[in-house]
Amino acid sequence: MLGKHRHFLRFTTRDLTDEQVGLRTTASELCLGGLIKHVTSVERGWADFIVEGPSAMGDFDSMTEADFAQRENEFRMLPGETLAGVLADYDAVARRTDELVATLPDLSATQPLPKAPWFEPGGAWSARRVFMHIIAETAQHSGHADIIRESLDGAKSMG
Repeated sequence: MLGKHRHFLRFTTRDLTDEQVGLRTTASELCLGGLIKHVTSVERGWADFIVEGPSAMGDFDSMTEADFAQRENEFRMLPGETLAGVLADYDAVARRTDELVATLPDLSATQPLPKAPWFEPGGAWSARRVFMHIIAETAQHSGHADIIRESLDGAKSMG
């Protein structure tokens, strides 16, 4: 399922230039390249969480303005970034996640969630739950990408 949604997310960038994947085509701040960068970062972070626990996610309470600015940069193409580079990074993260799925001895193993306003206090997620979250995140942003692409030049991922 994750592979399917990764495919559709990548497919939205077919035949586009580096400039086009950086364009905002809707009222949101999102662009195609930025969505792929964000999904890459999310998948990387959650895979790290499975292996390393909540410390891999950072401490929300100690985030600085620079940390928040860096997170915002996930959603846009920065000078010097290319579609090929963004997709290569996504491919590397996908390979690592796929390997993790195949080699984890127990998908029910849990890690405590980091402290953040969007997580239930004292909560924990299993590796299985984390993978489901990665699938949901990828599917949701694949839909966003489809809307952005259709607004750009009328191309659709499906239909």
